[in-house]
Amino acid sequence: MDPIEPAPLSTSNTASVHPGSVRDTGEDLRSPQLYLNRELSWLEFNMRVLAEADTESVPLLERLKFHAIVASNLDEFFMVRVAGLKQQRTGEVSDLNPDGMSVADQLAQISERVHDMMQRQNDSLVSHILPALAEQGYAWVKPSDLPADQLAELDERFHREVFPVLTPIAIDPGHPFPHVRNKSLNLGVMFSRDGSGDVNFGVVGVPTMLPRLLMTGPLTRKGGDVAQHAFVLLEDIIARHVDMIFPGVRLKGVYAFRVTRNFDIEIDEEEAQDLIQTIQQELRRRERGNAVRLEVYGEFTESSLAKLVKALKLDPERDVYRTTSVLNISDLLQLFAKEDLRSLRDEPYSPLQVPPLRDAEDIFATIRDGDILLHHPYESFDPIVDLVSRAAEDPDVLAIKQTLYRAGGDSPIVKALARAAEAGKQVTAIVELKARFDEESNIVWARTLEQSGVHVVYGLMGLKTHAKCLLIVRRERQGLRRYVHLSTGNYNTGTARHYTDVSLLTCRPSFGEDASSLFNLLTGYSAPAKWNSLIIAPLGLHEAVLGLIAREMEQARHGKPARIVAKMNSLVDEDVIEALYRASIAGVSITLLIRGICCLRPGIPNVSENIEVRAIVDRYLEHGRVFRFSNGGKEEIYISSADWMPRNFHRRVEVMVPIEDPKLREKLSEHLELQLQDNVKSWRLTSDGSYVRVTPKTGTPAIRSQNKFQELTREVVRIAEVAARPGSRFHMTATAQRSPLEGKVPKTTRRRKRHE
Repeated sequence: MDPIEPAPLSTSNTASVHPGSVRDTGEDLRSPQLYLNRELSWLEFNMRVLAEADTESVPLLERLKFHAIVASNLDEFFMVRVAGLKQQRTGEVSDLNPDGMSVADQLAQISERVHDMMQRQNDSLVSHILPALAEQGYAWVKPSDLPADQLAELDERFHREVFPVLTPIAIDPGHPFPHVRNKSLNLGVMFSRDGSGDVNFGVVGVPTMLPRLLMTGPLTRKGGDVAQHAFVLLEDIIARHVDMIFPGVRLKGVYAFRVTRNFDIEIDEEEAQDLIQTIQQELRRRERGNAVRLEVYGEFTESSLAKLVKALKLDPERDVYRTTSVLNISDLLQLFAKEDLRSLRDEPYSPLQVPPLRDAEDIFATIRDGDILLHHPYESFDPIVDLVSRAAEDPDVLAIKQTLYRAGGDSPIVKALARAAEAGKQVTAIVELKARFDEESNIVWARTLEQSGVHVVYGLMGLKTHAKCLLIVRRERQGLRRYVHLSTGNYNTGTARHYTDVSLLTCRPSFGEDASSLFNLLTGYSAPAKWNSLIIAPLGLHEAVLGLIAREMEQARHGKPARIVAKMNSLVDEDVIEALYRASIAGVSITLLIRGICCLRPGIPNVSENIEVRAIVDRYLEHGRVFRFSNGGKEEIYISSADWMPRNFHRRVEVMVPIEDPKLREKLSEHLELQLQDNVKSWRLTSDGSYVRVTPKTGTPAIRSQNKFQELTREVVRIAEVAARPGSRFHMTATAQRSPLEGKVPKTTRRRKRHE
């Protein structure tokens, strides 16, 4: 890999080339017309997810899952992004986005788009998903639809298990409007008292500790069909007995509502004497954040809704979302556990152990034999867990250092780190307490690790530690050796089965030195004078990316191969977008695989006509960041923890990793090409900001990249199993290094297959 001149004022080993220094094309590449709005682009991602929920070829429960993902994504969007915009409006912030939209414009268009999205989701659930579930034997019914014996049984259950935990609150001068918890489900009750024509209002919280779906026995429905199972929603059975909850009043109506609040936290780390204590205080405070959205379902009067909206200080037009289906659709995923519905889910797939780790007795020796690239979730994450566990038990391992951003619930990796510390090893964990919505979990892990003797550090002040890095220092005959794992995804065994990520295992000395320097930076604020291989944010990653794009542009001007293929979750940074525009103008072919937000407009004549943007939405969440630069024929490929966003470049500690093994570069290159060939689950971004499905051309086979990766991984394992049979003519050396990313089967294997 050719060296690149160091960037000025940076400890990076990659050049800083500001896009403004490249030739002037006459185009204003900072014109708002060239940029898509970040928030609306994010909503477009959710529209693609919703399209999967509407796709009939997707199994029914998977379609329900996609609906739940949309609902969950919208919750987070309102809790963070919309809440932030509302704060900006309150603070009279007048700065415009790169796309030229003001805060008021954004809030207006977000409301319009989300209303359209929820209407489409409601129609899909009511007209397709819920009826199809009923046809499969699981019908959502109202209590009044049940036969007398089942209704009596349900009523008895209400009196025994539900009524004792309810707390009705009547709203009057002596009882002000109660604090409604974020995302909690509630019933609004309209009633009048004897002798008064006024309509009063009360609230009953639906208990979260009770199951939302109350299953009943077989039910004969209209037309004579029999539903093997029926379920009643908890709020419906509570509404049935609301006269018991508010006795002695005349009921006027009952409806369900759900409030979304500002749930972001703000921490002044310079003022915080105890970071954990400060974050815990903020977590308690955010439960009382301002309301930003109200969802309602059922029969309500406009006057009662107006009271609710006024109490929550919301805009009655923009902030109220009325639904005709189920509030918090995610609760219906309880049906996923039903074994009799197994056929309504995706075909099972378990991540596989692949060579060379598949039969490795000594994982350290296997890593010494050469760099190893893993593609999750097709290839198992277990070797990473096993590596940490073995390091914890190995008497020759002296130190383990690891970053933990989202470790998950019952983390075997965290437990292994604790065991290692208890065994007397030097263990350091960089626990990111500010990982949004994982703050409480990370506080628990931090305390558990500290109690075991782990040196726990919370990263650099003012920065989130988002890098994914594991360093193991081991004593061997030749001296101390450092083993390093670097990844695009978190050390979370749960998401490793559902997110696509790439990770590298290596013991290259340059990587080991840089990993040590990274941890020294995180624990001691000491950066090296020069990095050997890794590129670190905020110490030069932004400049490095701009430099790599500019270098590709120069290659194009000299008639050399110039192409960029970049896969990431989001593209927002203005400098990078402008640099890509300039590269396109210079003739660089650019293909972007961006799962989520993309603020770049492709296909604009004389600006971005050489840029294509694709997005894949399928069974697994596309989460990896992979970047390929042709570099005049001397191809370079990087993996990274960072998207191309200002926060990743400037407000987080991130790592971009060069893939130095030529075979692994080839595998990753073929990985990218296979995804570019996807014509089943792929979308193309148009210049107006909308996405269109990519479909197979006439005579072209359908290619679904995620399914193809599964098939190829199975094939690699099958080859290894055949090679391991006694008397086999195969040589493991010829097959062990093959990868599903190559998309090929060795010729010797194909010949053998014909004779079997």
